[in-house]
Amino acid sequence: MKLVITMSRRFGTGASIIANELSVRLGIPVYDKASIEHKLDEHEYESEAEAIRRLAESPCIILGRCASNILKDRMNVLNIYVCADKEDRIRRIMKLESLSYEEAKEKLERTDEQRAAYYYEHTGRTWGDVNDYHMILDTTELGVENCANILMQYFEKLEYI
Repeated sequence: MKLVITMSRRFGTGASIIANELSVRLGIPVYDKASIEHKLDEHEYESEAEAIRRLAESPCIILGRCASNILKDRMNVLNIYVCADKEDRIRRIMKLESLSYEEAKEKLERTDEQRAAYYYEHTGRTWGDVNDYHMILDTTELGVENCANILMQYFEKLEYI
């Protein structure tokens, strides 16, 4: 399998859980903000875009970092957007981070705002525009625990794996 998966997501959707489950099942690494910044700190790459392009030379999953836009011209890339109902996301954040409803709501809104600004700053495009993704997964409707199964069935059907 030469597939590279980019996964953009709203905060609190469970996308990192889905990515980690796919990583285990497919035997490929997941790269997120922290791992890419670590590679930059180690001077392995000159820029985040270069790091993403080089990491995508091998099968992997890249969370965020405008990877869907950076890799948009590659044929082996599947761009996924993960969303969920706001109340569902707030409850998930409350549970994961032991926050009150108001604290979780504020963190969600602040993080989504930062992600949207980051995406626009680096791409000139609107974050979450359905035209930028091959697939959209709504974890409120599908359940976080089902999304990796859905993706695996899709990959098998199209003979990606």
